[in-house]
Amino acid sequence: MFDDKVILITGGTGSFGRQYTRTLLERYQPRKVIIFSRDELKQYEMQQQFNTPEMRYFIGDVRDKERIMQACNGVDYIIHAAALKQVPAAEYNPTECIRTNINGAENVIRAALAAGVQKVIALSTDKAACPVNLYGATKLASDKLFVAANNMAAGHTQFAVVRYGNVVGSRGSVVPFFKKLVAEGCEQIPITDAKMTRFWITLQRGVDFVLKNFSRMKGGEIFVPKIPSVRITDLAEAVAPGIPTAVTGIRPGEKLHETMCPRDDSHLTLAFPDHYVITPTIQMFRGTVRYEINALEEGGEPVPQGFSYNSGDNPHFLDIEDIRALHAQADI
Repeated sequence: MFDDKVILITGGTGSFGRQYTRTLLERYQPRKVIIFSRDELKQYEMQQQFNTPEMRYFIGDVRDKERIMQACNGVDYIIHAAALKQVPAAEYNPTECIRTNINGAENVIRAALAAGVQKVIALSTDKAACPVNLYGATKLASDKLFVAANNMAAGHTQFAVVRYGNVVGSRGSVVPFFKKLVAEGCEQIPITDAKMTRFWITLQRGVDFVLKNFSRMKGGEIFVPKIPSVRITDLAEAVAPGIPTAVTGIRPGEKLHETMCPRDDSHLTLAFPDHYVITPTIQMFRGTVRYEINALEEGGEPVPQGFSYNSGDNPHFLDIEDIRALHAQADI
């Protein structure tokens, strides 16, 4: 569906944007791939890797409504990946996080509507479910904006959200940090709490999930992949075998376990073979949408009342060897 199409990726110089671009160019023949981001150095570095004729690089910030409006001219599909994502930084700089993650989301929506974009998928996070930190709260607000945008589109533009957990080896993640400590000859690996768990997904699986959901979406869904969890103690042993851990305490805004499908949304949640869909809380003005059958004719079933998809009680945990194999697969 991406052949001869124009795709815009906001925050496109990040880990996800680079892998998404690589996958698009390997599997499809897009007319244009537009990388929209504010860091000229990262754009320069990305141009050295992706310099084919269909590539375009726009320096801009999603906070700048006029610039994102310009970038959306002629665009068919948008992947909105731009965000301020570091939890402690968001706690200490809340206004900056709000301006990018909420105001920026609104600007992307308005630009997509004005340009007549066909489909938009916004990337979210498990921290947006039952948020306890500023980052999660801004992403929850962003999710709500993108779902509600379907009622502004009169059926011409479809908006959906993809929510998933920690990405193996992404920039700023704990694994490269652990590896750096090991390379420096550390005597201990710092962990915040021995009981901590997280959802775990490879970058490529995240990219593939987003690609697939462009075909699945009807507009208004929050797509959640069924992925494994890891225990932080197992992760530390997998990356730094034999090195003892030292508990440092939970950082500002952190949870022990993450949630992707909250219990309070169980009446809205559908289970598909490899993913969940959280349907909108609001009525869609375009009429009744049957989310239990998606656009690919895949069928889902309502989850039991009170269901929660939580990293701590997830039925699928990776053991130490699984974690090592996943990291080898992700080449980190």
